[in-house]
Amino acid sequence: MTAHGTAAAGGDGNIRSSSPGTSVPPDGLVSLDELMPWSVRPLRTGRAWVSGPDPVVLRARWERVAAAEAAEQERLFAPTRSRTPHTSVAALPGRSAGTGRFARDPGPCPDPVRILHGPYDEQWLLPDHRLIDAARPELWRVADGQQLFAVDHSSAPEDAGPALSVTALLPAGHSPAGRPGRIRPLYRRPGGTEPNLAPGLLDLLRRRLGGSEAPDAFTPEAVLAWTLAAARPSPAGLRVPLPAGAEVWSSGVALGRELMRLQSRGARGERPRLPGGRRPYVRAALPARPTELVYDAGDEALIVGDGRISPVPAAAWEFTVGGVRVLELWFGRRAAAASGRRPDGASADGLDAVGARGWPREWTSELLELITVLALLDGTAGPREDVRARLESGPLIGPAELRAAGVLPVPPSARRPASVLGHQEEGPEGQFALL
Repeated sequence: MTAHGTAAAGGDGNIRSSSPGTSVPPDGLVSLDELMPWSVRPLRTGRAWVSGPDPVVLRARWERVAAAEAAEQERLFAPTRSRTPHTSVAALPGRSAGTGRFARDPGPCPDPVRILHGPYDEQWLLPDHRLIDAARPELWRVADGQQLFAVDHSSAPEDAGPALSVTALLPAGHSPAGRPGRIRPLYRRPGGTEPNLAPGLLDLLRRRLGGSEAPDAFTPEAVLAWTLAAARPSPAGLRVPLPAGAEVWSSGVALGRELMRLQSRGARGERPRLPGGRRPYVRAALPARPTELVYDAGDEALIVGDGRISPVPAAAWEFTVGGVRVLELWFGRRAAAASGRRPDGASADGLDAVGARGWPREWTSELLELITVLALLDGTAGPREDVRARLESGPLIGPAELRAAGVLPVPPSARRPASVLGHQEEGPEGQFALL
């Protein structure tokens, strides 16, 4: 059954959903599209210069294009069908950037905001709707201190890390594997209210798995933690096994909470730290414009040009998402930005070439933290395998039981954004949107 209550049988007799992207898994697992029904496509900036790893560079780019003469501004802006210097759009929710035509009145540079560009890669974005082809305003409306975002990303068979990423930052939804993942807010409204879960799911879990003394065993964050620990990739998207045993649920939720702490860099708990003696340190200063990253397995050292960081566990170096080494991808983007090149190595032009200022010290600190996060995430491989093994040998709460309890199919309204306009939002050219 689908969210619309209809299904069709294929030629092989299997039930298939009449709604794109939803189906009834044949192995007793539940589709993530059913558990967290509201999802949003990734952001699409339309122009590379509005985001990057250095907020100082983003401000320099803004000043350059804002002060340019009309013809030069048009070229630097990098127009698309959705955005040109003459496009007027509504303000991004919660942001005060201009809504008039950029060519007429750019206004002051908005403060860059921290975003998750891709799994484990925190960057910056200029939050001006006039510059972003598809900013997904519905995400900005619910982004606050209580919100968490889950992003599924394409995975490769050799990937050992979690199939799902969780962040407290606004995620762009990019995937190293090429196929962007869906963004799923945990809450449909600001303030951590109305969880983005199949209606009735929490009540069912309490009835079936109750008895735990932990007051937070059946909260929206607990469901997200379980999903993070147990989700499995498949050609049709992520699927989630729901255990019928309280002990398995408790251990999986505890593991998922640790994964959330690591992936969110301490936004939900203490900042990640390796034990003493295993923490990475800079042994030789990193150069201003490094061009090469090499791993010395014998010395457990990361060689960054003439710089050197150690100890770096082999597990952190080998950590992949979508078949791509996370450290190599992270470094490549910053090495290119430091030298004014594009990530593919070609010479940058336009605003992409503006503002390169070498390798700031902040990047070195971020690199040390990323190494720590990846090493600690690899350390969760054993507990994740243990949860998987216990699921293989135990009973599950499957789609049939969820349908019998009325949890599935989810109503169509659960797949759409909630109406969260509690105040007027400025529309194009300073007009106010009708509520």
